[in-house]
Amino acid sequence: MKKVALITGASTGIGKELATIHAEKGGDVILVARSKDKLVQLKHDLELKHQASVLVMAKDLTQPGAPEEVYDEVKKAGWQVDYLINNAGFGGRGKFHEREWEKDLAMINLNIVALTTLTRLFLPDFVKRNEGRILNVSSTASFMPGPLQAVYFATKAYVTFFSNAIAEELSDTRITVTALMPGATETEFGRVAGLDKTEMFKNATSARKVAEDGYNGMMKGKLDVVSGLPFAMKMMLPMIPFLPKKMVLKQIRQMQEVK
Repeated sequence: MKKVALITGASTGIGKELATIHAEKGGDVILVARSKDKLVQLKHDLELKHQASVLVMAKDLTQPGAPEEVYDEVKKAGWQVDYLINNAGFGGRGKFHEREWEKDLAMINLNIVALTTLTRLFLPDFVKRNEGRILNVSSTASFMPGPLQAVYFATKAYVTFFSNAIAEELSDTRITVTALMPGATETEFGRVAGLDKTEMFKNATSARKVAEDGYNGMMKGKLDVVSGLPFAMKMMLPMIPFLPKKMVLKQIRQMQEVK
């Protein structure tokens, strides 16, 4: 029987690549994002190239009640979700006190509230069947505080620690929870966040490579998957909490300043 993956933020970037990979492997897909036109085009491509069954849901997950609408519509359509992939998220550069609060609030609602709500809605179904996989797209930003992206880095720290915690809670089941932590990635994210001209995005990794790493890690039941970093930098990430914090903060800020 084909496995169904529900993927948020599926219209572009990592989400689109995750949907493509799952369809390539013979799975069916529920695509969730704001852009209906892009979702319909992706649905057409996946059905044509991979004979996948595809359900499209055009939803703005920053809005209250949208995650509940997704869950209810999935149930009404008679689909069973086997893999929940919470990929939707966005960032934004600038000093916290100068940024538009509405944008940061929407970021919190999407990166944290929507992800947590969808997990809470679908997880009891997984537990009832004692089967399922969850992939939450976090970031290497979750290892550190992020001056000039204070809210974004903080939301991703939440995603990683939330994912790790419930993974342990589910350790005696056949359900896995994986946190995908990409470095700078070639997606619309960098441009939208105002980071595409910073040092941080100088050598960005392809969305396809990040999606492959995340999908494979999810299928293996890994706790964490770090993608898109040179080996030496990947090994350094766990050491960040032990470094002088003021030095780390200055270095991260410099990496995010537009040259």
